[in-house]
Amino acid sequence: MRPAHVCLAVLVAAVWGVNFTVIEVGLDHFPPLLFSALRFLVAALPAVFLVGPPKVAWKWIVGVGLALGVAKFGLLFIGMDAGMPGGLSSLVLQIQAVFTALFAVVLLGERPTRVRAAGMAVALSGIGVAAVDEGASGPLTGFALVVAAAACWGVSNILTRKASPPDALNFMIWVSTVPVLPLLALSLLLEGGPADLAALRSLDWAGAGTVLYVAWGATVFGFGAWGWLLRRHPASTVAPFSLLVPVFGMTSAALFLGESITPLRWCAAALLVGGVALTSLAPPSRTPSVTTPSEARGTARATATHGHE
Repeated sequence: MRPAHVCLAVLVAAVWGVNFTVIEVGLDHFPPLLFSALRFLVAALPAVFLVGPPKVAWKWIVGVGLALGVAKFGLLFIGMDAGMPGGLSSLVLQIQAVFTALFAVVLLGERPTRVRAAGMAVALSGIGVAAVDEGASGPLTGFALVVAAAACWGVSNILTRKASPPDALNFMIWVSTVPVLPLLALSLLLEGGPADLAALRSLDWAGAGTVLYVAWGATVFGFGAWGWLLRRHPASTVAPFSLLVPVFGMTSAALFLGESITPLRWCAAALLVGGVALTSLAPPSRTPSVTTPSEARGTARATATHGHE
């Protein structure tokens, strides 16, 4: 990769990592489901009118929109609102690579290599250490919700692999149109209209800034730049940069929110990042069936998008 492309990949990882700190700030201004709905609304409009028509079947857009937008981000925002720290969330979400590999075994019939299986075991041990650390300092409910969010992310990765979108930005913009109404409906049902109206009426520059960052920074710029890199370099070259996301996530949370990084958390980070690296970057799993070229491209893109937010 050219130095400029390396800098762009690091910048995207930084934007995605800092995004967790921004989410935590935004949750002080909005109920979690409303905040998530606003994120996708602002990401989709007006971009949906600029990226052209969808380039994959609507069933994949709706499926990923529900799994990623409604389930994954809904659970993540609720979990963080319940007390899960932003830096730790950026780390724990990396277990989605393990869920993706496990779902590929169950749903696609893949047989993981020994290296990939070892990576999953190492990453899971990191989750165990992180759970012990969080249990000693805060409620485990938020932790469990973020792990569930990672599982939903794994489902969306499998759907994305099957969809094999040729344009990551076009795909993500159209996916962003799906969660808006379901999230708004869930917010009205679970968080209440009065709470939503109060948040919107008290909207200030800080609250608006968090929405713009998670929508245009993490989603539009992040996916656009990442997709641009994937079109110019092999997925195996781009994917490792996603492992920097929790580094930036934990560092920004410590700098701007005063989130402590305990020795146990450092241990969990080492195990998780190392395990995810083995899981994501190991040689491809063996499959009993023939893989079509489009599915192969989808597999590469699903692997290379691990770790983003």
